[in-house]
Amino acid sequence: MTDPVLPSQVSPPEFALSELLPAAIVGVDTVALPVLPGPADDETAVLLGPGAADVIDAIDVDLLAVAELRRMTGAVGEVVEVPVPVGTAANPDLRLVLLVGVGAARPVDLRRAGAALARAARDRAAVATSIPAVAPDDDAAASGDALEAFVTGTMLGAFEFHWRSTGPERQPVRQVVIATPPDLLDADQPALERAIAIGGAGWRSRMLATVPSNLKNPAWLAAQAEQIAEAAGLEVRIWDEADLAREGFGGIIGVGQASATPPRLIRLDYTPAGVSARAAKKLPHVVLVGKGITFDTGGLSIKPGPSMVSMKRDMTGGAVVLATMAALADVGCAVRVTGLVPAAENAISGTAIRPGDVIRHWGGRTTEVNNTDAEGRLVLADALAYAAAELAPTVLVDIATLTGAMKVALGQQVGGFFATDDGLAAALREAGEHAGEPVWRFPLYAGYEDRIASKIADADNSSGAPQAITAALFLQHFTGGLPWAHLDIASVGDVEKELHEWTVGPSGFGARLLLTWLGRAEPLAGIDTEEKKK
Repeated sequence: MTDPVLPSQVSPPEFALSELLPAAIVGVDTVALPVLPGPADDETAVLLGPGAADVIDAIDVDLLAVAELRRMTGAVGEVVEVPVPVGTAANPDLRLVLLVGVGAARPVDLRRAGAALARAARDRAAVATSIPAVAPDDDAAASGDALEAFVTGTMLGAFEFHWRSTGPERQPVRQVVIATPPDLLDADQPALERAIAIGGAGWRSRMLATVPSNLKNPAWLAAQAEQIAEAAGLEVRIWDEADLAREGFGGIIGVGQASATPPRLIRLDYTPAGVSARAAKKLPHVVLVGKGITFDTGGLSIKPGPSMVSMKRDMTGGAVVLATMAALADVGCAVRVTGLVPAAENAISGTAIRPGDVIRHWGGRTTEVNNTDAEGRLVLADALAYAAAELAPTVLVDIATLTGAMKVALGQQVGGFFATDDGLAAALREAGEHAGEPVWRFPLYAGYEDRIASKIADADNSSGAPQAITAALFLQHFTGGLPWAHLDIASVGDVEKELHEWTVGPSGFGARLLLTWLGRAEPLAGIDTEEKKK
């Protein structure tokens, strides 16, 4: 049988800065101008952003009148198209002007305006815009935040994935040229590069989560990790099924033993550039663990058919870790980072793990498996235990599409998380808010420990309600008392309809959050980094 081959995929837009205003940028076929709400005492008035006067002169169309005629309010995401059939004297290629609402022009608004622009500019060659220039503050930091938000929104709003014989239905705009005040150009260039890295990580995690599972199996995911390692200068190690069995990774082996494609454990290691091996040992060390279930049938505790349809994305946590590792150097991460992805397919066959079986995790702790559809915590447990004991991390963070209960609690626009350290919780929450991937903290309430108890093993994976909390309590036993956070992103794993920068399908949620956190000058500031918590 011939292995499937992934068709060539579209690329994200390219981005560039220019000192010129949009009307003076030659070779673009589209210009996008920001539209802001007018004075508070006049709900029908709007304002046009930088460069609008020059565009009006060039195309000889009163764009403010057009905006008012189309009843624009300046609300974020509004888009009005103005055709330019014959171009302008300075730019004969111009064919379209887009008026794009930017709301209050906060970073969140500019991210959403960028996504709206990306959808409106599909199949276009190039667009020139001054949208980021409307940020309320004009200092370098505010300009950088505005640029990062706009670029990531534009990039992710343009996301496409296809497996059609005729190729993709739509193409992202090929290039976006951003008009930037000359005095901010030098400061904005590194901000642009950081934004491209963060947006690109969101794109990569979304792409990996979207690949169908007739191609995406544990070995394929491991091969992707090897490619990432080569491109990003990371160290890589892959455990195959024999390695996993020999070294006692009973959770990963148990979950993957029914599949025709055996499990893998992926490890990637990042050290900041220019740091010697000796100096690296003294740096703080963060370990990221991402659930890598490449397809989840539920095992013998089989899922209902409708619940199984989206399970190619049950490795979103693993995709997020791989995408984050790939971009650490690009955001200037100053600490050591190790990424672990326990990858397995939870299949059904005569060799499947059965309800009532007992498995022994790495390090010796045992679990009675009374629900084979609670498999994510089994593979995460192995990786967390290995990390805590062998890697001596300063901080542990895992990310997984783990419990349907999280979706019940939070809907589909906010992720959930647990943390043993208030400083770590604050850092992740703030990074998520900044990046456009918001998360809400849940309690690690010890009073529910009895619900993960087993009469014959150290724990039972078939914990009762509240399921998200009991799952987190199960995992906590494998963290060695280290500062630890568990991101349960099952609530945001799927996108059912286009919403701002989110496109329909697997979301890849989490890479922007982690890179925003790890890309800070001191990502572990405020975190209790004692070797073990009392």
